[in-house]
Amino acid sequence: MSRQIAADAAGAAQSCAHRVLEILQETLAANGRATLAVSGGSSPKLMFDEMAKTPFAWEKVHLFWIDERAVPPTDNDSNYKLANDHFITPAEFPKRNVHRIHGEIDPDQAAKRYRDELEEFFDLQRGGFPAFDVIHCGMGEEGHTASLFPGEAHIEDRTGLTAAVFAPKLPHWRVTTLPGLLLNAKHTLMLVAGPDKNPILKQVFNGEYDPWKIPVQLIAREGTNVEWFLDEAAAAGL
Repeated sequence: MSRQIAADAAGAAQSCAHRVLEILQETLAANGRATLAVSGGSSPKLMFDEMAKTPFAWEKVHLFWIDERAVPPTDNDSNYKLANDHFITPAEFPKRNVHRIHGEIDPDQAAKRYRDELEEFFDLQRGGFPAFDVIHCGMGEEGHTASLFPGEAHIEDRTGLTAAVFAPKLPHWRVTTLPGLLLNAKHTLMLVAGPDKNPILKQVFNGEYDPWKIPVQLIAREGTNVEWFLDEAAAAGL
């Protein structure tokens, strides 16, 4: 696990974007195709802007999501819309390589549809996990990541790929990937910024291990090749 600390949120997002591109470039050189899974929230917007303005062989990259809210893709709460507005459209990312979660349909059906797409794309046997080349995750001020909030039963699910969950934050219904998938990623980049994240970050790194209360500890303590991109406000006192 490594940490990079920038002066502000823009600097953290820029560093994270450059690391995403570096990993993708290394993967393309070795395999000719790469996979990237991204999250929503407030921090990724700056990262997406940075990625969009960097020339890249996006036709060789397939884009997925870590989670999605149960809203249409045109809704301002949609994680897809955020990525589309700040990355997919300005970067001219090929739509055929976009694998979104369909938040506009019934959440259980959306979770099943996304599971089926993951299994087909990665040629998985039931019970297998995709190994994303790189995933980007954020963290909420209460320690959630993806749409795994404190007390969520699926925090202990190491066998499933996706699930519909009822979150404490609006909009309540969401579709999320599950711990087995998240922990199987080849690289995980955590982008966390802002003073509101500082208290929980101290518990993530220094507190007792209890992912039931602080779900992001799953990745922090158990993930492989986890890199944190923080600003000074989030990292104060760590």
